[in-house]
Amino acid sequence: MGLGLLGRGIGDAAFLARHGAVLTVTDQKTGVELADSLRQLGEYANIEYTLGEHAEKDFEDRDLVLKGAGVPLDSKYIKTARKAGVPVDMSASLFGRIAPIPMVGVTGTRGKSTVTHVVEQILRADGRKVLLGGNVRGVSNLSLLEKVTPDSTAVFELDSWQLQGFGEEKSLNMLDVKQGPHSPHVAIFTTFMADHMNYYNGSMKDYLADKAHIFQHQTEEDIVVIGKQALDALAPYMTSMKGQVIIADEHALPEHCEVPLLGEHNRYNIGIAVATGRALGVSDETIRSAVQAVSPVPGRLEYLRSIRGIDLYNDNNATTPDATAAALAALDPDKKKNIILIAGGADKGLDTAVLHAAAEEHVKACVFLPGTGTERLLKECDMPLPRQVEELPQAAEAACNVAESGDIVLFSPGFASFGQFKNEYERNDQFVQLVNEHL
Repeated sequence: MGLGLLGRGIGDAAFLARHGAVLTVTDQKTGVELADSLRQLGEYANIEYTLGEHAEKDFEDRDLVLKGAGVPLDSKYIKTARKAGVPVDMSASLFGRIAPIPMVGVTGTRGKSTVTHVVEQILRADGRKVLLGGNVRGVSNLSLLEKVTPDSTAVFELDSWQLQGFGEEKSLNMLDVKQGPHSPHVAIFTTFMADHMNYYNGSMKDYLADKAHIFQHQTEEDIVVIGKQALDALAPYMTSMKGQVIIADEHALPEHCEVPLLGEHNRYNIGIAVATGRALGVSDETIRSAVQAVSPVPGRLEYLRSIRGIDLYNDNNATTPDATAAALAALDPDKKKNIILIAGGADKGLDTAVLHAAAEEHVKACVFLPGTGTERLLKECDMPLPRQVEELPQAAEAACNVAESGDIVLFSPGFASFGQFKNEYERNDQFVQLVNEHL
């Protein structure tokens, strides 16, 4: 349920087809919209398609429904499957049920991608074989099963949607796999703040409940690493946690360890990764070496190039006002107000006050992409020199025209990409191409 365009669903479908599943792929996008995805599955005769819609009959007489991330909480098709007694699962949780190896799961509103990246680097520096999955661009979680060896460790970035699968009550009766809800052996919870409120109908409680599956079904042999920022939110769950609890922040960093990533928020993120590495038996010497070699995750405060003395940064994956505010503070710690910010996009129902406050401290001028979030931000806040533009190329050009030598152009949207782009990855790629080829 949900083939998509990013490669994850394509790879999962191909894996299932390769291994003999009688498979129906259903997606509300049309065949025209999914043309590239469908071409990649063209060799498999054992796949049928329902496109441009979902059909209830596809969810009834099945051994398993594998749903994609972001399927509505109240989906009538998932209700149909449950009523018919059909197990529902997701690719990351299904991997965890099947693979006989340790899994490190990373969640949080902010910081999970960076923590995942640093944990992976720490384990690799220790000579361990790592399978990187979850919310990773283009990676099929099920296809990773073909790479599992007895000495592998899975490191998965898990958003709230993917964690819904870990809380499923029913599992595959046709395979000898873990039954019912389960959690990663090592659960990392970085931060918790408002996000995806458009999906959760404004309920922080429901949002947290999905994320809590990362630790809620652990055993006493497991580990929970919690970032200090998330402690207050997780207070109702603390007494019921079964795994060993480790609290972490930037103070976990080894002595004399230089952090190559910008911003205090990244020192915090790396501190959480360091605490995880120690819990998994990695020495401080190895951890220090791995941390000092870390590079920014693409799309997260990623330096691209300098033009006429102007530094250009790509922070496309900042899809909340909080994330953009953190990027502004990281690039302008001395409050020089030399940042030209490209921001804006689709509304996710989040408070924009933190972005307004950060812009007043750090921003010289703003250039906005259109969208419902931009409209609300400009209505609620007096942002510096607002300029509405229609497309990203004009926004990038306008920002560079405003900037002077010594300034920074920061692309950090603070809002979602839908409406103007197919997804956030298309938005990312367009900006990187503009900077590298056209500016």
